[in-house]
Amino acid sequence: MPDTLIGILVGSESDRERMQGAFDVLDEAGVAYEFDVRSAHRAPDAVRDYARSARERGLKVLICGAGLSAALPGVVAAHTDLPVIGVPLRSSLSVLDGLDALLAIAQMPPGVPVATVGVDNPRNAAALALRILRI
Repeated sequence: MPDTLIGILVGSESDRERMQGAFDVLDEAGVAYEFDVRSAHRAPDAVRDYARSARERGLKVLICGAGLSAALPGVVAAHTDLPVIGVPLRSSLSVLDGLDALLAIAQMPPGVPVATVGVDNPRNAAALALRILRI
């Protein structure tokens, strides 16, 4: 099995299906990835541990899918120096149909960079990860 280069993280198991486009792009490219569910709000220590150990596990880029307040990509970026790509996700609980997640991910404070792709667009996140890796 090839070395795992990309980590894909979401805050809820219900987001797995929404990230399928990223899995498809990476599978087509033959690039190994790992997938995990860790909530920035319900399990912040687990998110911190994931981000801090990502480099030693051989990961090169992290993709984080998040809806509503979309804290996950920023929390991950605060705990790693790896590139982080945020995927804003629509939620049935959102009154702004994903715009809230988009703005939350795009408006990171200075020193906490997160690349942002379009709402519900994990395919572009995976494509960007491949470009970062030059694959």
